[in-house]
Amino acid sequence: MQIKEVLLAPGNGAFFYDDQAAIRAGAVQDGFVYVGKPLTPGLASIRVPASSLSVGLVLADDIVVWGDMMSVQYSGAGGRDPLFDPRQIKDLTSLVVAPRLLDVDASHYLDACDKVFEPSEEGRLPLAVEYGVSQALLRAAAHLRRSTMAEIVCEEFKLPFPSQRVPIYAQSGDAREINVDKMILKGVEILPHGLINSRQKFGTNGESFIDFVKWVAKRTREIGHPGYHPVLHFDVYGWIGQEIGLQPQRIADFICNVAEVVPAFTLNIESPADFGSTEAQIDSYAQIVSILDHRASSARIVVDERCNTLEDIRLFAKAKAAHLVQIKTPDVGSLADTARAVLFCKANNVGAYVGGSCTETDLSARATVHVSVATQADMMLAKPGMGVDEGLSIVGNEQSRLFAMLDHRRAPANTVS
Repeated sequence: MQIKEVLLAPGNGAFFYDDQAAIRAGAVQDGFVYVGKPLTPGLASIRVPASSLSVGLVLADDIVVWGDMMSVQYSGAGGRDPLFDPRQIKDLTSLVVAPRLLDVDASHYLDACDKVFEPSEEGRLPLAVEYGVSQALLRAAAHLRRSTMAEIVCEEFKLPFPSQRVPIYAQSGDAREINVDKMILKGVEILPHGLINSRQKFGTNGESFIDFVKWVAKRTREIGHPGYHPVLHFDVYGWIGQEIGLQPQRIADFICNVAEVVPAFTLNIESPADFGSTEAQIDSYAQIVSILDHRASSARIVVDERCNTLEDIRLFAKAKAAHLVQIKTPDVGSLADTARAVLFCKANNVGAYVGGSCTETDLSARATVHVSVATQADMMLAKPGMGVDEGLSIVGNEQSRLFAMLDHRRAPANTVS
């Protein structure tokens, strides 16, 4: 079950890499671009087109399976890996990773990942490399064992056959009102993200944000189908802490007040504040979670920044420093670690949200669907891109196709259903 050859192909991500530090500092938008100098190392401008690098594994039967490497929208922020450099990644993959791939049994997924992702002399491989290569290895194992990628994950982690669909969460980007309407009309289960990434969108003391929350709730009732009742999920990019201060009690008070304006809804607040380090983030988020739980608030804290790798996720889950952990797949690295992260969160009674980034590709999005379903994550992101329709189509259709195949495995009679 050897890999005969490794192919590399440059590609595009589905959105752009953005300089979070410059945007937080007040960079002004001019059309789609941001005006001003970048602040994050590696970025030539505040917004640059996302790039990717595809890795193809030529198997013994000459079938080629692919995975895509890339980094996330806000690369270099919140403890993440630096901006994705396709030329550097291509050289590293050719010199270090490809020889390892030619020496593994591609039919055994976890063993292959362990061998290929051994640290090099310079330390751990870039997480983008792990991410793309692990997708290709998962597809290789599925092809060689004549199964779905989800079944490979179940077999390797000794998990029961998945039975429940994973709720899908969509993000709006800057075209918030139009995209919220799209989500509601399509019955998205969790919405809308909202991209609350600037003082203008958050408002003095949060007034603009609260108005948007109320509008989204009102809009679901106005144009949603009867009985439609989504979870409301807003990413505030640390702006609660930025605007009202970094005291956990004040942040919890603010979040409780927001939840009270939409009392009929479960409210997810992602990245309420950035406390500057993983240790400080864990301590402060645990306090916020405790306060919300004590008050029986309908609001839930979702961690993103400072919670990147599998080890970070384990620390947050152990400390109950979030109600939901975003497992941002390109930041975690290997999809095997994404599966481990979901299972660790579930074992510690913390919600597991398999996220990712708008900068990803169709291939990476589809692979993460299989991991999400196999591990029965609590929710997964519609990705890539910021257009809503494309991400919902890619992720939603992949999940539907997957369950059609899994149902066929359960009842293999030769019938059409």
